[in-house]
This record gives sequence, structure tokens and C-alpha cells, in this order.
Amino acid sequence: MKQEKILALLKQMTLEEKIGQLVQVAGEVFLMEEVSTITGPLKDLELSNQMLYQVGSILNIVGSEKIRKVQEEYLSKNRLKIPLLFMADIINGYQTIFPIPIAQGCSWDKKVVYDCTKIAIQEAGAAGANVNFSPMVDLVRDSRWGRVMESIGGEDPYLGEVFAKTMIEAYQGEDISKTGNAAACVKHFAAYGAVEAGRDYNTVDMSEREFRQYYLPAYQSAIESGAEMIMTSFNIVNGVPSSVNTWLLRDLLRKELGFKGIVISDYSSIEETIAHGVSKDKKEAAYKAIMAGVDIDMMSNCYANHLKELVEEGKVPEKIVDEAVLRVLNLKNKLGLFENPYRNINKEEEKRILKSKENLKAARELSADTFVLLKNEKQALPLKKQGQKIALIGPYADNIAILGSWSMFSDKAKIPTLKEIFEERLGEENILYAKGSEILKEKEINPILVADGIEPIHIENEKEKQKELLEEAIAVAKKADIIVLTIGEHYRQSGEACSRANIEISSIQQKLLKELRKLNKKIVTILFNGRPLVLKNIAEKTDALLDVWFPGTEGANSIADVLLGDVNPSGKLVMSFPQATGQCPIYYNHYHTGRPHNHNFRYVSRYQDIPTESYYPFGYGLSYSKFEYSDLQLSSNEMKQNGSVTATIKVKNNSSIPGKEVIQLYIQDITASIVRAVKELKGFQKEYFEAWEEKEITFEITEEMLKFWNEKLEYTTEEGQFKVFIGSSSEDTKEKIFEYKK
Repeated sequence: MKQEKILALLKQMTLEEKIGQLVQVAGEVFLMEEVSTITGPLKDLELSNQMLYQVGSILNIVGSEKIRKVQEEYLSKNRLKIPLLFMADIINGYQTIFPIPIAQGCSWDKKVVYDCTKIAIQEAGAAGANVNFSPMVDLVRDSRWGRVMESIGGEDPYLGEVFAKTMIEAYQGEDISKTGNAAACVKHFAAYGAVEAGRDYNTVDMSEREFRQYYLPAYQSAIESGAEMIMTSFNIVNGVPSSVNTWLLRDLLRKELGFKGIVISDYSSIEETIAHGVSKDKKEAAYKAIMAGVDIDMMSNCYANHLKELVEEGKVPEKIVDEAVLRVLNLKNKLGLFENPYRNINKEEEKRILKSKENLKAARELSADTFVLLKNEKQALPLKKQGQKIALIGPYADNIAILGSWSMFSDKAKIPTLKEIFEERLGEENILYAKGSEILKEKEINPILVADGIEPIHIENEKEKQKELLEEAIAVAKKADIIVLTIGEHYRQSGEACSRANIEISSIQQKLLKELRKLNKKIVTILFNGRPLVLKNIAEKTDALLDVWFPGTEGANSIADVLLGDVNPSGKLVMSFPQATGQCPIYYNHYHTGRPHNHNFRYVSRYQDIPTESYYPFGYGLSYSKFEYSDLQLSSNEMKQNGSVTATIKVKNNSSIPGKEVIQLYIQDITASIVRAVKELKGFQKEYFEAWEEKEITFEITEEMLKFWNEKLEYTTEEGQFKVFIGSSSEDTKEKIFEYKK
């Protein structure tokens, strides 16, 4: 539809119809047998039946038959036949589930991230989704925060920029009106990953310079890549909740960053500004949000029940409402919904594409690239494919709950378990299985499950049951040549509203490992998790440690591929793993202090009881290959303004096993007008090496890599010395220095 027709449509709309386009409700209400009955969502939101058939978008109803039914019902009662937008949380896959986002980031591979995203949106699109609430590009430095699992770039702004761009391209293509893909919704604007104490929905307080230096770049990258939608965060920015923050949404987002798309609130976040103490009631919340620039009110009735009154009283210019409505109509037009409200909905295509052989094959290959090998001693890995008995032990050994907490649309009926795959590939006679323990004790699991609306699980005689499981595991392990132990978090321990004050593995799983260690047999530990964990007690008692995160539908096959040596692990951490929970937040690109901890002196910045460094640093990850770095060279010891310096380093696979290595470039501004980070990631390359192969890796260091936000909030470069680090992690590097002169 041409733009003049969209403008003509806007003129035909009543004020109530305009406001309806700015309201989003859960789709379940349209699937009720009698929509006219004021129950459920209608009652909770206090929406009139008339407003219900004017709302502009629906939340989390996906599936071709459901969406067709809802769209038909809606259009039959909507005066101007303006179609609904269907939005959904497709975080790491629709029915073919891929590794959780933080795991995808650990691939350090744009192709892996692109392919996971592309297949996810193809499946969701065939099922009718128009908008996906992804990517989450929040920078995260505190592992206690449950939504760590959703962060694609982890603790690093550069990775966030790279992967934000990659995901937007995968979702939308160059022109969403031509590709027909679903629109991306970037979240959460802004700085949600910096919540105090890692507690979800909590306060965020930081300087604008810090915000611009580290937290803003990934959002900016997504906007520059053409993201159609932005979601506000629950937290405050400069003391003002994001959903009513005029500086954040109008001055920064729209005027400075040039964002032209839709701004949507997070779930009821406009109404929640009352609890924040900045809005006295829903009417004031609606006023502040619309004036600040929020276009769509998700799951509250602030706009639906109060915006009309505000316009009629002259407090909100109708022009402001029109601008918001026009953005909503323009997206519907880009997606081709006016010409065909059922675009992409194809029942036959949906059956063909969902969990197709091609998608499952891709999931298996992509998942393996996200695993991080944290330890491998005594040649524990890869496992022998024959000639040994394997004790497969642990609560994840025969468990399909390996998808992560956002896999709500997945079909869990046909997910293979590790036990099934091992028996299939190595023979049942070679696999000795025992559960060993539950993931959590009853008192630990019940609050998690009850909070998610699931009935508590009561384990009769829990202590006796756990004793039986442990004894069975020990008996099985005694008969085996090697132990493969599968432990980790419960999948409901990571995700939204899953903050943890203690990020260790549960005591019953630690006890299982402790008892198995007494048998003096090799132990390979497979870790399932949605966040960095405290692993010292685990790592010290195991010979090999492979972090597989929550790996998705084909996770069991991917794990077997890596354990058996068919795939060489190549993942690297995108977040630092702490020595203890008390270190959080911990991150590699911290600032210098006047009393650095590396001095052998009492009065320095350190802990008395644990080391100051991370247990596993950012960028760390082992391989079955052995990579050696040498001969770092710079093309010049001096860089001029608008110039560049070339850095080269030799990397050799000094082993007989082909593999991939992530070569990482970091830069340190040695002396500046403000305190700078000890180092910052500025580039990386993932390279494949044949056995014994050596390559010369080249990075171009540009002036742009040296820029930072100074005390006056100027984005600039200063003269002085810069240190270049290149290596296999943020801590294992070679170094050179050059000088920048204007």
C-alpha cells in the first residue's frame, strides 16, 4: 500500500481506533469460546469488548491455524479492517531449538549466530509470527542476573555490536517488505543488564559516560542495521524509568540515534511506573509514556482506558498519538498485511519446515560450535569409540529438559537424550546408566516451579531416595572404565525472574561428584547451564569439563559428536566465570585502580580469601588441538591521525588434530585524560587449521578503535601510547606498543 493510502487510512480513524492500535494484549483472549464474556485477560485489563477489536497487536499466539482463526475473528469486527500484528518471544528457536543466546555468542562465529537466527525466524514466520522479541543486546557483567542466558554478546560491547548486526540481518534481510521476514524487536532499552545485585527488575544507576562507552554500542549497531522495533527496559536510567524517559526515548533514541521504528513497552512496564513512584496513577503513567515516545503499551490498560481522556483534555496533542499510530501502520504495511493479512501463514509449509531434517541437521552442527571446553587433562577427551565401558551418570544423562527457559513453543516429544544417543552410537552393552541425583532438592526446586505456575513436586522420603540414587551411581561407576557425569542448573534457574544469590551447582550434585571422585577413575563432566557458574569445586574433581549450556533440540547428538571426537570444540567464553559469587559483577575490561591487586602488598584492591582474577577468563576455551602464538609484529610503532597500523601474529596448530581457533585482538590506552579499561576487545578472527598448519593472522588497527567518550562526553581520540594484545583469550596474549600522534 502506498504511503498516501496509509495517511488516508489514518484520517478515517476515530480517536478510539487510533488508541487501539497502540494497545497490545495476550492472544488467548481471542481463543476463548465467548469473547464477549468479561473474564480472564479482559477482566484483568478492564478492556471493553469494543476496544478488544481495535487493539493493534497480539502477544505470544503462534501457529498457522490459531493465527488465522484470530485474524479472521478480529477482522470480522474491526470497522476499517486493519489487520493485527502477531508478536512472539522466539529467543533461541521456534520448534527446532538452538543453543541459548549466550551459548551462540560463545561460538564467536557470525555464521553460527546468523544461521540459528535465520532458521528460527523461518519456522516462526511459517507459523504466523510478524514480530520477534529478539535480539537481546543488553551488556551483562553480573552472572547472578537470570537473563544472562539471553545476552548474545555477554560482557563485551564489541561482541554485542557484531552479533546485534548479524541477528538483525538474519531476521529482516536488506528490505523486510521484500523478504517477508518477521521484524526484529531489540531489547531492552536501555542498560537492563546492569541491574544492581543482579536482581531482575532492579535499579540501574551509572554515569552517562559509562553508559555511552559500554552499554549503548550494541543498541546503536542494531538501530543502524535497520531494526524495526525497540522494547523499553524495566529499570530506571538517570533516575527515570525507561518507559517514561523522554531523554532516553526522544532525545537519544530518536533524535541522536535516528531511530524511526516502533517503541514498545515491556510487559506492563508503563503501569509499573506507579510502583516506581514517578506516576501517581494509570492516567499519569499513560501521559508520561506517550509523551516520552512509547508507541505501544504492552499488557496494561493505561493507554486503552486513559489516553482518550488525556487527548480530550488537551494534555496530549492528538498529533503525538497520530505519529505513534502511523509507525504501527507503516510496519503492518511493510509486512504486506494490508494486502494479505495472512501473509506467510501456510499450514502445509508449516508442517514441512518445522523441525525438518534440514533444520535438525543444522541445529546439530551449529550447537557443537557453541560448546566451551574448560578443562581436559590426562587425555580424558575425546572418548574412545570402542573398547571401554562408559558410566553415564547424572540428572541430565536421560533428560530432555535441555532447551532453556524460553523454549515455550517447542515440541518436546521427540528430543533425544544423551543416554539414547550414546547407546545408539556405542552400543547399549557399553553404556552403564545411573541418574545419581536430582538436579535440586525439593526445597530448592519448589519455589522455582511454583513461581512459574507449576504444581510443587513432592518427593516422598527424599533423603532415602537420594541415598539410593547415589549408591546406584557408585555401583555403576565401579563397573566402568570412565565416568561421564552430566550436571548443571535446573532450566528454570536461568531466564527472566531467575536471579540467584548463589551461583554454584546444587549440593546434591556436588556430593555425587565428590563420591565418584573417590573411585579414582577418569571423570568427564558435562555442564548444563544458562549463566557463568562458580566451578572451582567441580573443576578440581574432574579431568575434563565441557560447558554445553542449554544446547537445544539436537543437543544430545552435538554433545556426543564432541565427546567422541567427531567435532573439535572451538567455543570461547563471552563472560568471565568467577572464583566465588561474591566477585560478581566481574568482567575483563575493568578499570585501572591506584592500587592494583597484582602488587605483593596488603593495602591493594583484592580479596583476603580468594584470588581477584576470574576462574575462567573472558575469551577462554580449549580445543583438542594445541595452538601456539608467536612473533607478534606491528607495521609501525606510530599511528598518524586518520591512519592505521597493521598487526600480524603467527598461529600454529602444533598437533595432529585439525581445529578452529578464535584469535583475539585487544587494545589498551596506556595513559589518557580519564581512567581507561585495562584492555578492550577490538577484533577477532575464527580460523580453521589443518594438523600442524601455521598461519600468519593480520589485523588492521584503525583510529576508530582508539576512540572513547571523554569527561566532556566527546567521542574522541587522544595522543599517547597504546598497547596491542593478541592471543587465545583476554589473559593469554602477546603484547606490543605503538604511539598515536595527531
